[in-house]
Amino acid sequence: MIRAALFTALACAAGLVSGPASARDLQPVRDLDLQRYAGVWHEIARLPNRFEDDCVGDITATYTPREDGSIRVVNACRKEDGEIMSSDGEARRTGDNPAQLEVRFAPKWLSFLPFVWADYWVIALDDDYQWALVGEPDRKYLWILARQPRLDADTFEGLKARARGLGYELDGLVVVNPPKPASED
Repeated sequence: MIRAALFTALACAAGLVSGPASARDLQPVRDLDLQRYAGVWHEIARLPNRFEDDCVGDITATYTPREDGSIRVVNACRKEDGEIMSSDGEARRTGDNPAQLEVRFAPKWLSFLPFVWADYWVIALDDDYQWALVGEPDRKYLWILARQPRLDADTFEGLKARARGLGYELDGLVVVNPPKPASED
């Protein structure tokens, strides 16, 4: 058993066998036009996270570029009692890649603290900016976003397959807006 595990580890290191994707394997998309990315995105699905425990539907993220290069982020959702809950935050670039961002929802006066910022990487993006796959290097968080409240089934399944290929475990995926049946296309 130990020999098999050692062989597998060495084979993975040598590139002979593909093992689980590591954090360094995950890359944001190469190009992101923040002006085109701006606007309203609907959450189609996500990996569970405590930030959205009270959200049951109508989940959106609205991005507005600011003159200083940062982005205003407004996340909103409908709670079970019908109340709309929203959170106002900020996103900023963390390097040369415009798709490698970090976001904070803590008060601005705390923005000097590194731990109030979380990675937000656009890891897959439709050429026409109609859908996006957003995650972070540790693969703890993942969102499937779209410009419309629902995606077609083929696109949705393709995005799930892409996420799995990038090393995301999707067993607990929360589907907020199920795909459109083919008859609705």
